[in-house]
Formats: sequence, structure tokens, C-alpha cells
Amino acid sequence: MTATPPLDETHPVDEKLPALKMATTGLQHVAAMYAGVVAPPLIVGAAIGLSATELTFLTGACLFTAGLATFLQTLGIWKIGARLPFVNGVTFAGVAPMTAVVASTKDKSDALPIIYGAVIVAGLLGFIAATFFSKAIRFFPPVVTGTVITLIGISLLPVAFGWAQGPNPAAHDYGSTTNLGLAAATLAIVLVLRRFTRGFVKQIAVLLGLVAGTLIAIPFGVTDFGPVADAHVIGFPTPFHFGAPQFQLAAILSLCVVMVVSMTESTADMLALGEIVERPADERTIAAGLRADTLGSALSPLFNGFMCSAFAQNIGLVAMTRIRSRYVVATGGGFLVLMGLCPMAASLIAVVPRPVLGGAGVVLFGSVAASGIQTLVKAGLDKDNNVLIVAVSLAVGMIPITAPDFYHAFPQTAKIVLDSGISTGCVAAVFLNLVFNHLGKGREAQDVTHPMETGEQIAAAAH
Repeated sequence: MTATPPLDETHPVDEKLPALKMATTGLQHVAAMYAGVVAPPLIVGAAIGLSATELTFLTGACLFTAGLATFLQTLGIWKIGARLPFVNGVTFAGVAPMTAVVASTKDKSDALPIIYGAVIVAGLLGFIAATFFSKAIRFFPPVVTGTVITLIGISLLPVAFGWAQGPNPAAHDYGSTTNLGLAAATLAIVLVLRRFTRGFVKQIAVLLGLVAGTLIAIPFGVTDFGPVADAHVIGFPTPFHFGAPQFQLAAILSLCVVMVVSMTESTADMLALGEIVERPADERTIAAGLRADTLGSALSPLFNGFMCSAFAQNIGLVAMTRIRSRYVVATGGGFLVLMGLCPMAASLIAVVPRPVLGGAGVVLFGSVAASGIQTLVKAGLDKDNNVLIVAVSLAVGMIPITAPDFYHAFPQTAKIVLDSGISTGCVAAVFLNLVFNHLGKGREAQDVTHPMETGEQIAAAAH
């Protein structure tokens, strides 16, 4: 049964920690998601052909807007924000359609304004749809949520493996023994700290592992301090720096599809995090969280940022450290805003070599998958129907991971959805749960899981 604190005690999600602990654990969240935030602007900016200065500006803008979106999600205002320890940042799901917009735009100076116009419209439409979208919670019993949480972790692991090999697949040292050795050393340091330390040191093991891994990397020439030397101390993301937003139907439709995918993944992420922090995400929480995602996305282009969404990799950090305070993540959001205003501060995180991030990522993302397996244990896998649901949904969700070109013959718009293993696996799990457990009159009652039935109720029924 989900633990509920006494009325006179503060739930760990709402706990305010000492300043030092808040700062270090918040910075740990930033370190875990930094690469995911800066990758989309770097890819899109390179496709447009932005100068190094403009590329730095675009990256800083995305960090700044990620911080604002994180504030919306963790602290909340009115009925906006899940008020859970969620980090928000640029969703990678939008990279493919944004680069497609760039490719189809003759005058590249119009590319970003067109993208920003599409993001604004998609964000506003998503905000309106959040209340209706949240009602899908009834279709997420433990057999579905456990499958989706597991898929989130599995989908993120290839990212960690890619980081472990190096930042550039075209580089001669990509996948070298040096890079893999640094990843392994970082992983070992995190594991040792988690096993042989306790208290505060144990909780910031990932941050300490990243620092230690970076220091170890210096003699191997993998650590680059150039970004720190070249970075400006102050830099504000001027509103509509790249031009006023333009509204083109094709781009809007494309980004609306991405918004649906993003909302589906965010719903799954909120359900996963709710389980981990022992504050299950109900319909109202999901609606508020989706409003934060979509409003953050709609406002992001004002400061030259892209579509924002919850970052699944940080769920692993919460699961591993057991620090559940939303104020810790809000502190991380403060660091993101600071980095957006101070490029030199942002460059300090950029110093961490990608292989070092990869070593830490194995622990973080693996922890998410492990949390999903824990949820599946409560899902009644002694029933054949549930075993089939999990088996097929995991298989469908892993297609983009194990066979990236599987959907190569499909239209680009369809591939935006199909190339997200989390989304396809989620849809498959919901559909199969309805087919096997809720349709047809010949089913046996003891083999059926009610959509809103908890894991404890399933276990009780089995006895």
C-alpha cells in the first residue's frame, strides 16, 4: 500500500532541505539532463548554419526556458504544474520535424521564426487539451504503467551507451578504449560511493562521480576547457532575437503531432514519478502537469527556446537518491536560468566529457527500468493476459531501439510517432489491456484487472 505520511508531517515531495543539500542535489539534476537540453539547439542551429556566437545564444536560450518550465512544473501556479520533482527541458521528439522545417525553408533566416510560430500554436492547443488528455489515466493500471516505466528506462539506455563512446560518432576516437574506460571508471565510482558511503555523500554520488570522472579524464585530453575560456559572463536571451514568429500550416501540423507525443510521454513520466515518490499522479495532477508542459512550450519561443517536456532521465536520479523534494528540482531550475543568463556558468557543465556522462547515465537510466519492473511485480503477472500485454508492448516499444530503420517506408509525419518507443509501447499496452482485460463477455473475472485497480487489490484478489 502506498505510504501516506501523518497529517502533521510534510510529505517528502514538499520537504525543503538545507541550503547546501538543496544546491548540490539540484546541480546533480542539471548535470544529468544538461546534454539532453543542449543537443536539440545544437542540431537545429547547425542545420540552419548559425555562427558559433548565434549557436551559443540559442543554446543559452534553451537552458533559460528549460529553467522557467521547470519552475512552472515544480512550484506551480493556480492549476498549472504537477508539483512533483520534474525537470523540464527541450524535447528531442521535436528535432526531426524542426530540421525538416529547416530543410524546406529556402531562406534559412526564416526557419527559426517558422519553428517558433508552430511551437506557440502547438503549445496553446495542448494547454486547452490538457484537461481532456488527463482523463486517459483510467487506462493506466499497473500492468500498463509498469510496462511504460520499464520502456522509459530501456529507451534511455542507448543514450547512455552513445555518450560512453564519445560526443561525435564521426571522430576517430569514438568508442575507443579510453572513452569506454572513462565511462566504466565513472560507473565504478558511483557504485562504490553508493555501496560504501551513507547519508549526504551517498545521495550526491552521481555528482561526485561526474566530478571525479572529469578529473580523471584531464590527463587523457578528453576534457575541453575551451568553452569556459570563450564564454561571456553575462548574456540575456533577448525576446524574439531571431525574428517575430511566422505561422505556416505544415510546420504547425508537424509540431502538433510532436505535442501529442510529448503529452503521452509526459503522462507516462508523471505516472512513473508518482509511483517512485509515493504520491500517485491522479487525473488532476496529470492535467496540471500537462498544462505546465504546454504553457512552458508556448512561452518558450518568446525567449528563443523550443518545445519543452518532462525529462525522463531525472526520474532515475530521484529513484536512486530517494531525494523526492520538488524544491530540489526547482533549485536545479534556478541553475538552468542562471546558465541561460551566464554562458560561463553553462560552460562549466559542458566541461564534463560525454563518456563520463555515459557512465553515470547507465545507473540513472537503469534505475528507471528497475522501477518499472518493481511496478510490474504488482501487476499480477501470474495471469496469462497480463504476461501477453507486457510481452507484446515491450516488443513494440523496443522496435525503434533495436531496429531504427524499421519504419523507414512510412511518411515522415507517422515516423514522428512511431520512432518514439515510449509512445508506441504506451499505446500498445493501453490497447492490449482493453482487448484482453475489458472486452468480451466470456472472460473469467479472476483473470481480469480493472483499469483503476491497484497492485494491492490485485494481490489481495489472488489470495
